[in-house]
Amino acid sequence: METKKNKIPIDITDHFITGEIDGDKVESAIKWIVSANKQEEVKELTLHLNSEGGTLADAFALIDWIQSSKIPVATLGAGSIMSAAFLIFASGAKGGRGIAKNTSIMVHQFSHEYTGKYHDVKSYTSELERFNERMINVISGATKLDNAFLKKNLFKPTDVWLEAKDLIKLEIADYIF
Repeated sequence: METKKNKIPIDITDHFITGEIDGDKVESAIKWIVSANKQEEVKELTLHLNSEGGTLADAFALIDWIQSSKIPVATLGAGSIMSAAFLIFASGAKGGRGIAKNTSIMVHQFSHEYTGKYHDVKSYTSELERFNERMINVISGATKLDNAFLKKNLFKPTDVWLEAKDLIKLEIADYIF
């Protein structure tokens, strides 16, 4: 497929998410995965990420589509891979998760600014617990790391900053580019 204006080839196998993880960007990425899965000639997809994070529910939606895709979805991270983007990055196809050497990488516990009546806040607490468990399960499913290790070392009360080589050591990334 080519653009009419300047004849630059557009490759269906690549998609880019930059900036905040939100509903619009996730919808676009999901449509890309669904569309590519209808193309017999597509053998691998590559999701390029540069994000400081965003809405966790949207990230989980994209993670589900990445993991259910019949075509492997590689993830390439550069610039910033933080928070919700960290989870999306880790969910890429094993062997296809590449991280740029100068990437700022950060993971942290789930945070939310939910407000409301006392009983609503109290009720929402159980969903927040499930969010936290889902985050841990995404990383443990993408690596050989157990939940106890992840809680102690990555999902601490403070932000955890990592380098590309740390992601290789933890098997969250497969190679540095």
